[in-house]
Amino acid sequence: MSNNILDFSMNRCTSVRAIDTTRLKSECTLRDSFTDARVEIIVAMPDLTISSVTGHFHHAWLRESDTLGPVFDKLVDVRVGPGMLKIIKGLVGEAEHLKELTYMVEECCHGVILSLTKKVLLKAPDDEAAKADFYSNMVMESIRLYDRCAAFAKGTPLVEGYERRNP
Repeated sequence: MSNNILDFSMNRCTSVRAIDTTRLKSECTLRDSFTDARVEIIVAMPDLTISSVTGHFHHAWLRESDTLGPVFDKLVDVRVGPGMLKIIKGLVGEAEHLKELTYMVEECCHGVILSLTKKVLLKAPDDEAAKADFYSNMVMESIRLYDRCAAFAKGTPLVEGYERRNP
């Protein structure tokens, strides 16, 4: 890690894969000039409960973030779904050194949701007008999709219909 703040780079990635037919693994990594962090959650299907959380968080100035086992243990049995950010913040806490960790756990959960949404996306009609309505209705039925990834970001074609109905 560099101590020169004028020489800064950041890379964040979230990925999800099926371990088997009953479990998904979602991993969020963050690497920048000052931070090396990884959070991995295992989610049990079909009820979407977190069965395991592991990872590390090392920052050049935040030394208290090195021991996260007790923090991760609090997240086991949390259900991925509506209200999870409030639950995660309540369990993890909102201390300054835990804010990025909370965000990474949330990103893992959203990755799980979006990976399960893929099957629905493939059902979109071929007609462009019908496709816009399909995506708009999809976002209205599951508002947590809105602005959670590049495809459903504010101002993108997939959310135009939603944004017209909900200015």
